[in-house]
Amino acid sequence: MSVLQQKLAWRYATKKMNPNKSVPQDKVERILEAARLAPTSSGLQPYEIIMVSSASVREQIKPIAFNQSQITDCSHLLVFAAWDTYTAERINMMFDLTNAQRGGTNEGWENYRQMLLASYPARNAQTNFEHAARQAYIGLGAALIAAAFEEVDSTPMEGFDPSALDQLLKLDQRGLRSVAIMPLGYRDEDADWLVHLKKVRRPRAQFVTEVI
Repeated sequence: MSVLQQKLAWRYATKKMNPNKSVPQDKVERILEAARLAPTSSGLQPYEIIMVSSASVREQIKPIAFNQSQITDCSHLLVFAAWDTYTAERINMMFDLTNAQRGGTNEGWENYRQMLLASYPARNAQTNFEHAARQAYIGLGAALIAAAFEEVDSTPMEGFDPSALDQLLKLDQRGLRSVAIMPLGYRDEDADWLVHLKKVRRPRAQFVTEVI
């Protein structure tokens, strides 16, 4: 078993975190960087991460998340927020950034830009948001794996009121909508009923189908 597989076997969706243990900032930064480097459709990165380390703000978020204790017991709460729609400005921003970083452009790349500009903004906002949200989940997955590699506990969570969270963090004013949250912290081994339970996953034969 590889080191990464060992770390993934170690991780679980932590239900009770130790409020007295804080995740070192360098580990948090590496987890965030993993999400930043995650792939997205057309490289548009149509989501952002809001990192909430403020204890008082997490206290306000807790009732929005059905009073789940991880919200306040964690040391950092990551909020994955997708673009509410695709606009020409947002698409051009990413293409211009790419051109600046790569020191130029080419006809095929610019044709691809025009294709996206002609198709994405014309779709309805909900369709665009759902597409952007799927990209955010790719970043969430990368962050979960990176947290496991750092031996930092985490929990992917959809159990919250997105509209209320968007209002609290003023995400709607920035054209963002929350899709998932991820507490980072350390497990409380004496209080978490899940900590010593065997990890259960379907065997490979029931999970992977090979087409040869």
